[in-house]
Amino acid sequence: MLTAILIDDEKGCLDTLEIELQTYCTDVKVLAKFQSAEKALEILETIRPDMVFLDISMPQMNGFDFLLKIPKINFEVIFCTAYDAYALTAFEFCAIDYLLKPVSKDKLVRAVDKVRQKQSKQVDLQNLELLLANMRGGIHHKPNVAVPTAEGLEFISINDIIYAEADGNYSRIMMGNKEKILISRTLKDLEMLLSNHPFVRIHQSYLVNLTHIKKYIKGEGGYVVMNNGASLQVSRANRMKLMDLVR
Repeated sequence: MLTAILIDDEKGCLDTLEIELQTYCTDVKVLAKFQSAEKALEILETIRPDMVFLDISMPQMNGFDFLLKIPKINFEVIFCTAYDAYALTAFEFCAIDYLLKPVSKDKLVRAVDKVRQKQSKQVDLQNLELLLANMRGGIHHKPNVAVPTAEGLEFISINDIIYAEADGNYSRIMMGNKEKILISRTLKDLEMLLSNHPFVRIHQSYLVNLTHIKKYIKGEGGYVVMNNGASLQVSRANRMKLMDLVR
């Protein structure tokens, strides 16, 4: 599933584009729509889309000014505009495509397919880098693991991982030194990576290090208290699995 946000000062254009994506690009999930580039800028860091469909000519802040405000663009840009005069400038901003309104079905599908192909190649390369890094580090013999972040690969001590929390298509790792590391892998991917170490999935949102569990509080599913003071819910489905491992 690819994720997108749509930015256009005209509500009708936003609604039409969302409907076209839902109809012709069924693997694209629209996370949010904005009629103001400033509003989109405020929460872009928390939404983390794969792509942004961006109008250029907008009041207060145009599409180019919007991009200039972002320190690191970690999403694909697809410009949607009624004017073709901006095309050269658009591609100087490394836009993956440039669509003229009204957007045709074929061109929209092609633009999304470009994002899909580019992302697939990036994921393949990241997986290879991650595999090689962990092979070199010998994660089955040394207490270190390489995890993919926005900047590249970060090597962390497995023993220092207290727990990891799901964050959409990402995971947030809580370390013993109170550091939080956001990695570009799902919690399921991280669970597989740490499968030979004392970690257990206690909930669809949590993967915990058994060596850092301080106590378990009974309840319908109950919850665990970790060494850093965090209280994490245990799902009913995972309670018995946890009990078997800590006995």
